[in-house]
Amino acid sequence: MLFGSSGIRRRFDQELLTIALKTGSALAARSSDVLVGMDTRTTSPILSHLVIAGLLGGGATAHSCGIAPTPSVAYAARDTDAACMITASHNPEEYNGLKLFNPDGSSFAKRQQDDLEELFTRDCGADWENQGSCKSVDALSKHMKAILERVRGSGEISVVLDCGNGAGCMLTPQLLPLLGIRPVCINCNPSGHFSRPSEPLEKNLPYIGEMVRATGSRCAVVHDGDADRMMAWDRKGRYISGDHMLMLFARYLDAKQVVTTTDASMMIEEVAEVRRTPVGDAFVSEELLSWGDFGGEPSGAWIFPRISYCPDGPFAAALFCEIAAEWDIAQELDKMPPYPILRESFDCETARGIMTALGAENPTDGIRIADERGWCLVRASGTEPKIRITAEGNTPQAAKAMLRRGRALLKQGKTA
Repeated sequence: MLFGSSGIRRRFDQELLTIALKTGSALAARSSDVLVGMDTRTTSPILSHLVIAGLLGGGATAHSCGIAPTPSVAYAARDTDAACMITASHNPEEYNGLKLFNPDGSSFAKRQQDDLEELFTRDCGADWENQGSCKSVDALSKHMKAILERVRGSGEISVVLDCGNGAGCMLTPQLLPLLGIRPVCINCNPSGHFSRPSEPLEKNLPYIGEMVRATGSRCAVVHDGDADRMMAWDRKGRYISGDHMLMLFARYLDAKQVVTTTDASMMIEEVAEVRRTPVGDAFVSEELLSWGDFGGEPSGAWIFPRISYCPDGPFAAALFCEIAAEWDIAQELDKMPPYPILRESFDCETARGIMTALGAENPTDGIRIADERGWCLVRASGTEPKIRITAEGNTPQAAKAMLRRGRALLKQGKTA
């Protein structure tokens, strides 16, 4: 299967180069104007060139915006037929990949992915008399203008900002000062090499809490490699879990209908009507097209339909700063219901095979076990060779019991 839960992603190799060229050719067979952007990885330029070569060979016009966050590319896609972002998102540097978007910012749906893969098997052809052309476009300014129109100024507050040397460096450090925010920048140079692991997990950013306290900042916001994700810390230097972030955004936006994933906490159901999808922002985005005010998943992907159907890290960062200026976020978090949630992941090269052996219809959707005390989800990662277990209970003991059930199920699959 070429597509995972969030586009095409794999270790950089010759096969990925071939995929990039074929993707450009396949897109040209369906679209006359395609926007192409990329993250800061050192392997991104060659993949961008190959996608553009495929587009030009197919007679399409390639609109190149260079390095930009994924949500900037998705937002600017409204001026074209489709968009292609070169990125492996939060994966390590040795990975890269491609994400494909529709003009409304939504990811390519399953039927579009299948159509593209079918085109890979054909010779899309190239004609020297009907070559396409390449134009340079500014996706960053369009996206920044849209955010500034939708987020209020946050007053004179300081905020720790860590872009992880990714594509967010091109937008968020310039955006926040326009909202009256003083960013204390860390890893905000697009060097092409990540100074810390790209995934915005608490364990990957152990220095952020002390930075918040030392600088007297109101909060901290961090991005992953392509800035479609945003996670945060409160004024006390405490990491805010993805489940609490989902709750915080929903309450601040007064969202009545929220779309989230099967691995998100039960707490969101206390403030909104909820629909759940398989894990993956593309599934959340697809559901939001027909239902819901706001959506997201605990990994840090937050989708705001009022701007785009793509997870938008810079917009989320600006909105979170607005909330931090108006609310005492630390107090708000302390008032939220204490549903214990436990998460584990295990490196596993045969993750998909194990989940299939356990009876999962789709390995990345996984198997969910639930009872009156809580639930557990065991699934293959859609972006890495890993198996993930998430468990939640109405008490710490119940959460641990559900986690043990997940481990037992995984052990059963490994011995099958």
